[in-house]
Amino acid sequence: MNSSGGGESTQLGQTIAQTDQTYTLSVSSQDLTVLVGENEEFNLVFRGFLNESGKVYFYEQHDGLINVIPNVVDLQPTTQSNAEVVYPIRVEGVHPGHLELTSNYTIGGRSFHDENLFVRITVAISEAIIYVSIVVGWIYFVAWSISFYPQIYYNFQRKSVVGLNPDFLALNIVGFVMYSVFNTALFWSPGIQAEYFERFPRGLNPVLVNDVVFSLHAAFATLVTIAQCFIYERGDQRVSMIARGILGIFLVVVIVCAILAGTNVFHWLDFLYACSYIKLTITLIKYVPQALMNYRRKSTVGWSIGNILLDFTGGILSMLQMMLNAYNYDDWDSIFGDPTKFGLGLFSVAFDIVFIIQHYVLYRNVTPYEELAGENIASQEQNAPESPLEAANEDASSN
Repeated sequence: MNSSGGGESTQLGQTIAQTDQTYTLSVSSQDLTVLVGENEEFNLVFRGFLNESGKVYFYEQHDGLINVIPNVVDLQPTTQSNAEVVYPIRVEGVHPGHLELTSNYTIGGRSFHDENLFVRITVAISEAIIYVSIVVGWIYFVAWSISFYPQIYYNFQRKSVVGLNPDFLALNIVGFVMYSVFNTALFWSPGIQAEYFERFPRGLNPVLVNDVVFSLHAAFATLVTIAQCFIYERGDQRVSMIARGILGIFLVVVIVCAILAGTNVFHWLDFLYACSYIKLTITLIKYVPQALMNYRRKSTVGWSIGNILLDFTGGILSMLQMMLNAYNYDDWDSIFGDPTKFGLGLFSVAFDIVFIIQHYVLYRNVTPYEELAGENIASQEQNAPESPLEAANEDASSN
C-alpha cells in the first residue's frame, strides 16, 4: 500500500494541503496462518512524517475466530520525513476458519479507510494436516498428469485405436482447450488480472502455476492421442452427430461471448468464465460415450484401464484433500455450501468405478490381443463388432 494521508483521493489532497504531512501505512503480510491456541504476529508499518497523533482500528470479519492484540494502535507523531515505526500485532487463534482483518484509521480527528490495509487470516486445527494436504495435492496432481499416457502407450502397442471412443476425445480436447484458455489468461494477462481484482479486491488469483502446467499438458497429451487416431487403425469409428451438435453449441457460445466481450457488453473475465463453464459441462458428459460403447461392445478392449486407475486415484485424493481442509479450517461450506467442485470430483470417480466394473467384472474374459510372429494382431472380441482390418487379421491368424 502506498498512499499519502489515506486511501481516498479527495481526502488525500486535503490532508497534504492542510498539514503538509506525507506518510504510508502498510502491513508486513496480507496472508497469515495461525493454529488454534497459538499466536502469530504481523507488523503494522508507518513510514513518513506525521505531526499529529492518530489511531488504527482493526475489525474482524467473523467474530470468535481470533483475538487481535492490540485491536487499536496509537500512532505517534514523527519528526523526520523518512521515519519508520513498526507496531507488532499479535493474533491468537481461537476457532478454525477463514476471515479478513480490515482496518480504519484516524489522523488528527479525520477518518480514513484504505481497501489495501487488510490481512487474510486462516485459523487451522493442525499444522500436520496442512502438510498432509499439500502432499496429497501433489500426489493427485502427478496421478492426473500421467493418467493420459497409459492410453497413448496402449494405442502404440496395439497399433490401433479401435475401442477408444472418438466422441470422448473430441469432447476432451475442447474441454482442456477451454481450461487452458481460462488458466493462461488469468495467470499471465495483466488486463484480465486487473478485471479480477477489481471484482474481488481482496481475493487471491485462483489460478496457480500447477493449474497452467496441468491444463496445457492435458491438452497436449489429448492432441497426441487424437493424432494416433489418424495413424493407427480405427475401423469405422467416427465422431457422432450428437457429439458434433454439442460441440457446435459450445462453438456458438464461445463466438457470441467473444463478440460481447469485444464490444464491451461484458468483460473478458466473463468470457473466461464462459470457457470454464464449458469445461465443467464437458466433465459431466465426456465419459458417457465411452461407457455406452463398452456396454454395446461387451468389451473394454481399446480403452486403457491404466488411465482409469490413475484418474480414480487422483479423484479420490482430490476429494480427500477437500475433506482434510474442510475439517482443518472448519470450512464445510466449501463442500456442502458450494458443492460444484466436490460434486464434479465425485461424478468423475463414479464413472471411473463404472469402467473398473466393466473391465474387471463384466467383460473380464475378453482377450485384448494375441502376439504372433513379432506383430500384435487384435483378437476377436466377444459379442463385439469387428473392423475390416480386425477381421482380416483374424483370418490370417487362423490360416
